Amino acid sequence: MANIRNSIAVLQNEMSGYRRSMHENPQTAYEEQFASDLVSEKLSEWGIEHQRHIGVTGIVAKIEGKKNTSGKAIGLRADMDALDILEKTNQPWSSKIPGKMHGCGHDGHTSILLGVAKHLNETKNFDGTVYLVFQPAEEGQGGADKMIQDGLFKKYPMDAIFGLHNWPFLEKGKVALRSGPLLASADKFSIVVHGKGGHAAYPEQTIDPIMTANKIISEIQTIISRELKPTEPAVLSITNMSAGTGSFNVIPDTAEFSGTIRVFSEETRAFMQKRVRDICNAVAGSVGAKADVDFEYGMPPTINSKKEANFCMDVLTDMVGADNLDTDVELCMGSEDFGSMLLECPGAYIFMGQAENDNDSPHNQSLHSPHYDFNDDIIPIGIEYFTRIAESYLK
Repeated sequence: MANIRNSIAVLQNEMSGYRRSMHENPQTAYEEQFASDLVSEKLSEWGIEHQRHIGVTGIVAKIEGKKNTSGKAIGLRADMDALDILEKTNQPWSSKIPGKMHGCGHDGHTSILLGVAKHLNETKNFDGTVYLVFQPAEEGQGGADKMIQDGLFKKYPMDAIFGLHNWPFLEKGKVALRSGPLLASADKFSIVVHGKGGHAAYPEQTIDPIMTANKIISEIQTIISRELKPTEPAVLSITNMSAGTGSFNVIPDTAEFSGTIRVFSEETRAFMQKRVRDICNAVAGSVGAKADVDFEYGMPPTINSKKEANFCMDVLTDMVGADNLDTDVELCMGSEDFGSMLLECPGAYIFMGQAENDNDSPHNQSLHSPHYDFNDDIIPIGIEYFTRIAESYLK
């Protein structure tokens, strides 16, 4: 197990209490008033300087070390938002707000960073400045970008920034990361095929948008298998489709479908968008139809900078031991808007295991599952990790 100092281990019960209060009162993007108020209340109680409303409900706190001769500063980030899910854990601290729950553990991440704030403010065993970034709206709503737009890195310049995520797919006490790409981008697309409707008995008098949409879907699926290198991971998934009037004998004028594209580089991201547009226009044009293609860039890929990733590996090797550290974890097609922060500032992101030796445990359930719950036992591990990052980077 992880090497945790006693002064951090004793924080578990207090931080678990805050975590469970947040779990009972989940709020989604830019509405995280309960979590934001709780964070601000505790920071004020501990005498920690902080600013609210960076990214609407976001908070940035500042702690200076015993010395500040290095001139260096780092950021430690936690997300605060919940999800639109009806909770089914039956935990005593289950959500009190129907249809919303902390199904990804952001309540746990926030409680970890609160523990870091309390510990670092008491010890200050570093030379420089630590900024604690409590971020809203991570779940696909651009909270990181909003904080950046509100001046996160201009008002609080950092040499590096670090983040973590609980990982129910990894045993408690184990940690995983990799240098370079870790999580994929998450972009959305929607396509409307315009044809010519008519009677289903006379298809020759129509331009069938449903058949055209099906051809487009088949063709764009070949981009990954035939136009990307086999070593370049990518996903293109169609997740919605709509066409027809409800009548069995009417060919409609339009057909619509949408989905997501996930890749690990900006170059591949741009290539995928171009090829989808090219194929839509070519296939639709070949039958006299028209295709309107709309792309919405979402989260960028999360790419750990080499120097900071290697630094984290050294810290974690000392903390949990080489046998409990995976430094070449499998690429994840999930996404994380911490990637936006890494475009502005070097840093690293890690997965922190929380699974128990019980497949039915809520700590082993998938992220975004109504049966999931954050494992409070890893709160001290997270506090220890972030504390060591601060003390080691700012020696």
